[in-house]
Amino acid sequence: MSMLRGGLIQMSLKGSTEQSPDEIRQAMIDAHLPYIEEAGRQGVQVLCFQEVFTQPYFCPSQDRKWYAAAEEIPNGPTTQLMCELAKKHKMVIVVPIYEQEITGVYYNAAAVIDADGTYLGKYRKTHIPQVAGFWEKFFFKPGVSDWPVFDTQYCKLGVYICYDRHFPEGWRALALNGAEYIVNPSATVAGLSEHLWKLEQPASAVANGCYIGAINRVGREMPWDIGEFYGQSYFVNPRGVIEKEASRDQDELIVHDMDMSMVREVRNTWQFFRDRRPSTYTRLTDGN
Repeated sequence: MSMLRGGLIQMSLKGSTEQSPDEIRQAMIDAHLPYIEEAGRQGVQVLCFQEVFTQPYFCPSQDRKWYAAAEEIPNGPTTQLMCELAKKHKMVIVVPIYEQEITGVYYNAAAVIDADGTYLGKYRKTHIPQVAGFWEKFFFKPGVSDWPVFDTQYCKLGVYICYDRHFPEGWRALALNGAEYIVNPSATVAGLSEHLWKLEQPASAVANGCYIGAINRVGREMPWDIGEFYGQSYFVNPRGVIEKEASRDQDELIVHDMDMSMVREVRNTWQFFRDRRPSTYTRLTDGN
């Protein structure tokens, strides 16, 4: 297919961090449902939400309360609900949630559901930060990935989560595994990474000849208030041009038609994959 209609949903926290994770999950899902329905009405083929979309970004804390936010993939309630909605709307849905493998083993993950409601698999965030305000190692075990690319009904789809985007190796691995469109659900704040937000993903789209959908949340989250989640979710094409962008501070669904023929055109123009010299890159894989 030549054109792919993508959708990205960015959203502020609903409810209060004083509520239980179950209560917050329900509030966030209830807030997303109208946008999912609207995406279906607009014929979105691939839809993605923000990082850990059912919860606040709780990593400024080191509070064990948030372990209760984790749920199984694919048998947990959120993934099961999204399977139903994907089938209803004939829409691929990427579902970034807090995953429980077993009690005490938790991942920052994203389930991928095909347009017939079939669960295709998941990606677990590979790179886990541990810096002030982002104490993610307290909550998440690093994923060990073979860089899965999901052969959906509409495209070959890759997933890379938030902090992963600072590491070019993963973008390249996904592209070499066949990804034409990569989504990057995130939770990132002004003052820390805003300058990089419109630099790294466009550069990665160019380097790998693919489309990228970058999703951020919006607003401030108390009591931590580590900064403003500045939204500005966007689609960027294989030439590095941002084709459509969301607002800075509003709950929003953005819908955009991506010309997937550009992937082949750009890769055939800039022969980056042909001209790679992996035998000279052993320093990248020597374990140090």
